[in-house]
Amino acid sequence: MGGCFSKPKPVELKIEVVLPEKERGKEELSASGKGSPRAYQGNGTARHFHSEERLPAPHPYPGAQDCVEAAVCHVKDLENGQMREVELGWGKVLLVKDNGEFHALGHKCPHYGAPLVKGVLSRGRVRCPWHGACFNISTGDLEDFPGLDSLHKFQVKIEKEKVYIRASKQALQLQRRTKVMAKCISPSAGHSGSTNVLIVGAGAAGLVCAETLRQEGFSDRIVLCTLDRHLPYDRPKLSKSLDAQPEQLALRPKEFFRAYGIEVLTEAQVVTVDVRNKKVVFKDGFKLEYSKLLLAPGSSPKTLSCKGKEVENVFTIRTPEDANRVVRLARGRNAVVVGAGFLVSVVELEETPFRRFLGERVGRALMKMFENNRVKFYMQTEVLELRAQEGKLKEVVLKSSKVVRADVCVVGIGAVPATGFLRQSGIGLDSRGFIPVNKMMQTNVPGVFAAGDAVTFPLAWRNNRKVNIPHWQMAHAQGRVAAQNMLAQEAEISTVPYLWTAMFGKSLRYAGYGEGFDDVIIQGDLEELKFVAFYTKGDEVIAVASMNYDPIVSKVAEVLASGRAIRKREVELFLLHSKTGDMSWLTGKGS
Repeated sequence: MGGCFSKPKPVELKIEVVLPEKERGKEELSASGKGSPRAYQGNGTARHFHSEERLPAPHPYPGAQDCVEAAVCHVKDLENGQMREVELGWGKVLLVKDNGEFHALGHKCPHYGAPLVKGVLSRGRVRCPWHGACFNISTGDLEDFPGLDSLHKFQVKIEKEKVYIRASKQALQLQRRTKVMAKCISPSAGHSGSTNVLIVGAGAAGLVCAETLRQEGFSDRIVLCTLDRHLPYDRPKLSKSLDAQPEQLALRPKEFFRAYGIEVLTEAQVVTVDVRNKKVVFKDGFKLEYSKLLLAPGSSPKTLSCKGKEVENVFTIRTPEDANRVVRLARGRNAVVVGAGFLVSVVELEETPFRRFLGERVGRALMKMFENNRVKFYMQTEVLELRAQEGKLKEVVLKSSKVVRADVCVVGIGAVPATGFLRQSGIGLDSRGFIPVNKMMQTNVPGVFAAGDAVTFPLAWRNNRKVNIPHWQMAHAQGRVAAQNMLAQEAEISTVPYLWTAMFGKSLRYAGYGEGFDDVIIQGDLEELKFVAFYTKGDEVIAVASMNYDPIVSKVAEVLASGRAIRKREVELFLLHSKTGDMSWLTGKGS
């Protein structure tokens, strides 16, 4: 792990910054391990348009010299429902046998490079063991998120009881396939004041909406606007890889947006939405008319309201610049983190970190892991005052009267939906400022859709309970559904929530929606951080969390996605009779 700050004399508090491990398939890096050269500079104005430019596309029918073909196994080597990685010389391929048929696909998840052979095969698709993305085994297409790209599909033939695979060398090395997309054919000469689709917010929901429209053949104008100075980037990495540069975090290179005519306005703040005249006004006075609108503004971090909150070196982590400043200032010094979210927790009102989300026992196990990494906790208290010396943070005073030395303070106490600009618009907001939408991601105003962290939506497998789920994966799924319904495809949101985090080189995975759980059933060893926890409400499993227990969370997500409920009794019976940790009871072999 790239891990610790340098260690001077012992001080009261040390925070370890978790950087990606070099091994284990580089789970917390992109699949390529490093960003392509994507450095992008805003031009300093509130509007930055990108004109169209064509990307050289690989030839769809590579010649024989570009292909490799080999026998990889005997037809009887694989049972139905089995997967195997096979080597073709130029790269590996995932070979799948399902219902008597063989399929050959890219072997790595394009999201962060997970080995799909360790994933879950069910209902004609393979689900990634790390973060839950799903790929159709017949086409290689991405069917559930996170990530943007699909898998290559390779030709399979059977001759004399042997399985042969034919693949292009380029596809074997790329390990990802961007779906075919339409180009923009409506001219935006002079950057006119109207667009067919306007997307406010360039996080996962906004970007996936734009890409889905192009994948579905939409060739009119799309404008994506963002408060950020950067093109869309992988925000979850900010708290896990604090010194990552914007170009390493970029989800797509600048050339991609040019090639597919997705215009990006950076540092562009929408101040009003006029739904009657289908027009938005930006902070600099620029007006833009739209036919269809997606609101995906995300959320704004809450800040401390205590005395001294304006002192220097107190941060929320929202942008690459925030993360870079924190890592630069904190190296080898005293850091205090306020709030027990999925950053590092130190000062917290609760008795145990993560308790509401993961329960008392799992929360305590994680707390112990942090303490073993020289993180000190001040629980059941909050910040009273931030004290400065020469304007810069020096001490954090707690309500418990404890004074903690601090050179840097990171605040992670939650977020609020960034929807203030909608208050007078006629677009419905609930009492907390969230935008309620239906299963099609439609707001109360025709032609206006919303997605991402700022919405509440009906969660299908929890009896359509209206929920807010501010997860990266969920934002992708909602952006796709919104785009499909802009095109009148009548799609509904049905994805099972899936989230992950990394702490000191260990990954925690979670699927479902556990709010209101009344019991936790744990299999494995909490001390060793090798466990699975089933969260139940009444007779039903409503969520699952695990560490070092793959692919159990993906397996549970796949069962829930199929519409089958998992009963508490099933889990209890399994624990009673199983000493091996085998989870085949969940889906059944080859199901």
